[in-house]
Amino acid sequence: MIAEANGIKISYDLKGKGFPLILIHGFGSKKEIWKPQIIDFSKKYKTITFDLRGTGKTDRPNYPYTMEMFADDIKGLIDYLKIESVHLIGRSLGGMIAQNFVLKYPQNVKKLVLIATNAIFDNESAVDLVINNRIKDIELIKKDPVKAFWNKSLFVYHQKFRQELKQNPKKKFYNAFSLEDLIEESTINPSRAQDINNQGNAMKGHNTLNRLNQIKNETLLLAASHDRLIPKSLMVEINKRISNSILKIIDKAGHFMTFSRATEVNNIILDFLNSK
Repeated sequence: MIAEANGIKISYDLKGKGFPLILIHGFGSKKEIWKPQIIDFSKKYKTITFDLRGTGKTDRPNYPYTMEMFADDIKGLIDYLKIESVHLIGRSLGGMIAQNFVLKYPQNVKKLVLIATNAIFDNESAVDLVINNRIKDIELIKKDPVKAFWNKSLFVYHQKFRQELKQNPKKKFYNAFSLEDLIEESTINPSRAQDINNQGNAMKGHNTLNRLNQIKNETLLLAASHDRLIPKSLMVEINKRISNSILKIIDKAGHFMTFSRATEVNNIILDFLNSK
C-alpha cells in the first residue's frame, strides 16, 4: 500500500487488528526485515511496517536526509492512516529515528521500544565508515549475493546462529525465513549508493544524548550481548538517561537479534506492550 506523506510516497504494509504498532527498520534495510515480528505482533496489534525514504518501494529523492525528515515521514504516515497514538519500535537506525520522533511528537507515542541503537555518533568519520562498508556490501550483492551475506553475517549474527544457517539453509526459522530467503531478499529492491549516502547524512546529525531525559514515555531497551556494531554499553547509557526505561540484554546474540533470537525478542516486547 502507498501513503502520500511529507511530500513523498511511502510504501507500507498493515496486518492485524487492535492498537496500532509501527516498526522502523535499520540502515539500508527494508520493511521485510520485520517478518519474524509481524507473525507474532499482528495476532494482537494492528502492525504497520514501512520502507523509510531511500529504501524499498518508498520514494528515493536524491538529496541528503535528516532525522527530522524521517520523523516527519512517520508523522505523515500516522496522519494519513488517521491514527492518533501508536506503540513505536525502532531497530538500529530505526531506533535513532524513534528517539527523534518521540522527542518531537511525544503525544503520538504510547510505549517506545528501542533495539540495538545509540544516542550519538562520536564523529562523522565513524558514520562514513558505516556508509562505505554498506556501499561495498551493496556492490558485492550485485556480483555474489551469497558471499555478501556471509561477509555481513560476521558482524550481525552470533556464531551459533551462523552455524545453524549453514547446517540447514532451507530450514524456516520462526516460520518466517530461511538462509535462502535472506539471500534472495537482499537482491530485491536494494538500496543504491546514493540512497545510502542520503540516509547516512541523517546519522551524522543524530544527537539525542542530552535530551533523552525529556522522554517520559514508558520505554523498553533491547541490547545484544555480542553486538559488534552497537555495543550494549551504548544501550546502558540510554537506560541511565531515560528515567522510565527498562533494559533487557539478549544473551549470545548479535546486532540482528530480531532474526536470530526472534521468539525471545518478541516475547519480551509483547510482555512489555501488554503490561499495564
